[in-house]
This record gives sequence, C-alpha cells and structure tokens, in this order.
Amino acid sequence: MRAGASALLTDRGGGPERLLGDIAQHRVSVLFTAPTAYRAMLNRLRTEPGAYDISSLRRCVSAGENLPAATWHDWHEATGLRIINGIGATELLHIFLSAADDAIRPGTTGVPVPGFEARVVDADLCPVPDGEPGLLAVRGPTGCRYLADERQRTYVRDGWNLTGDTYIRDPDGYFRYVARADDMIISSGYNIAGPEVEDALLRHPDVLEAAVTGQPDAERGTIVVAHVVLRTGIPRTEETVAALKAHTTAELTPYKCPRRFVFLDALPRTATGKLQRYRLRDGALP
Repeated sequence: MRAGASALLTDRGGGPERLLGDIAQHRVSVLFTAPTAYRAMLNRLRTEPGAYDISSLRRCVSAGENLPAATWHDWHEATGLRIINGIGATELLHIFLSAADDAIRPGTTGVPVPGFEARVVDADLCPVPDGEPGLLAVRGPTGCRYLADERQRTYVRDGWNLTGDTYIRDPDGYFRYVARADDMIISSGYNIAGPEVEDALLRHPDVLEAAVTGQPDAERGTIVVAHVVLRTGIPRTEETVAALKAHTTAELTPYKCPRRFVFLDALPRTATGKLQRYRLRDGALP
C-alpha cells in the first residue's frame, strides 16, 4: 500500500465463484490464498471455460498449508501462472522459506529467505544429512516469546525455532515438506507422510481434494485412510475405489497406499483454509 497499491480482503463465503468474481471485478493482480482455494478455482475454470476473467493476475502466492506439486502444475497449465510457495509462522512474524519466478521448484517450499537460517535436525538439534527427514529449525531477525506458557520450552531451543514440521533438505539447498511432525503415520514399522499420499491422489483426474490420516489397526498398528472429495459427476462406487487404489499403487510404494477410502462432500477446514485433520482422525465426520 505504501507504493500506491490497494488491498482487497474477502471472506470465504461464496466459494470459488466469489473469489473468481472478485478477481475479475476488482482486477486483482496479486492473489494470496490457500492451496484448496486454487484447486476449487481450477475446477470452476475447467467446468465453465471463459466464464471468469482472471487476465489481471500476474502473481499467485500460496499460504496456510503445504502446496502439492499436482496443484502447482494444474494451475500453471490452466493459467500460465506460477504459484509462489512458502512457509512462515506466527511466532516468527514472517515467511522464512520460499522461492519465486525461475527459482520455483514444484514440490518444494523453497530456500531460506534472506536474513533467515534454516536446517533440518534430529531430536538433539544435530543436523541430519541431506535427503533424510528431520525437524525444521529456523532462526532469523524476527520472533516472539510465549509468556508464562510451556510452549516456549519446546518451540525455542538454543536460539532455534522448531516449527513442528518434518522436512527434507535436498542437496541443492531446497527444502521439501514431508508432514507435520505429529501427523506422521507409522504402519507396520514404516513411516508414511500423509502429504506424499495426498499428492499422488490429487494427480488422479477424478479427485478434487484429498486428506490422509492414520486409523488404528490390530494387525498393522495403523493403516492409511484416504478422505476424498470427488469431482462433480464421479460416482462414489466400488469401481471408483478400485480405480483410486490402482492409481496409488502405480504412484507409490505398496506400504504407503491407502487401505481404506472415505468419500466426503468437503474436507473440514478453518476459516483461513487450513485442513482440520484432527476432525478426520477423531471420526468427527462420516
């Protein structure tokens, strides 16, 4: 705004039609929204080609949750625009990993923003080798403290902020999201990252949204359950389940594949678009 720009704040009421309409009416040039909103808008752009004018957009930024590579590629194919991914935290008051323009690598969050340092560490804060999962630790010029709150003891250790995310650092310095540290699924001794399974499901043309959780199982300890929102017109049948099973089997190693599928009208989300995975995990939804 200091440079003369104006800002439009819109609520989530009205769904993708409202957001696409606002872009057209107000000639929005830079869009900030969650990955689920990009997928919902994509569905509208595909089913109603030419109905919405988004030619004013020149930048798209994803926030709130992990951006699946499938969503990035689908949006780019449909619009020609490259979504800028990134991760920040309320405690750090700023995005600390990101990449833009030619530096974007779909499927990764990016590299440390200038002024911030990031590393992937084990439980003792020792850096883990590139390519191995660990806890994301960040430090930089911004931050805040929890006053009279036990979270301060676990969130900040030796000057590093532990975000609660599991990440992998690639050899070229790019950081790749794996899962929230408390959302890892352990099945028959294997660690399974839900977002990897979700990304595979989103590559199926019949899937609009997907979320993966673990369900207790007497034999395996935990099994992978896929909660899926299908595109309009796709039947919730055993044939659809079989097709999704075949797709994930072709995309993933066998132990990562969902063993149960649940079809929903919509995934539970907060007002800002973040997935409420606990509601799926606790059986709060059918």
